[in-house]
Amino acid sequence: MALITRLSRLFEADFHAVLDRIEEPELQLKQAVREMQFALDQDRQRHRLLQHEAGRLDEASAGVSAAIEGFDQELDICLGANKDDLARDLVRRKLANEKQLQAIRAQAQAVESQCRDLDAAIDEHDQQLAAMKQKLELLGSQDSAAGDRIYSPPESIRNEEVEIALLREKQRRAKS
Repeated sequence: MALITRLSRLFEADFHAVLDRIEEPELQLKQAVREMQFALDQDRQRHRLLQHEAGRLDEASAGVSAAIEGFDQELDICLGANKDDLARDLVRRKLANEKQLQAIRAQAQAVESQCRDLDAAIDEHDQQLAAMKQKLELLGSQDSAAGDRIYSPPESIRNEEVEIALLREKQRRAKS
């Protein structure tokens, strides 16, 4: 039973080693960098859309504010001429525009809040992406350095080293 257990552990360890080699951490890291870059690009696109929306809301706010000022001028004229029926209609329209202005300002605040949150997220993702790229470069440099160590030709071998190795080989063969 112990032999079967040991063989199964040995097989499992070899299987895990094969899986580790198949997975290739460098490729996984490259894929993670690509995914992070894609997510960052999407966040930046969303930020541009929010900025555009904020600009649109500012323009709408300015238009409604101008309309309210126009109603104030017309109200001055109507009230000066004692035309209360015309003034009531203008007051109703002015109140509607004031409510619309409040709603626009609330939307603008919400959009600005989203922009700030997205800015913070973009900064954080940018830092994470830079860290991942550093890890990838480090992994690449370690692989190339390891490759250099493994495949580099031996440095100059002295004649004395060759003679000593030859004597060792002769002694080992003589003993066997």
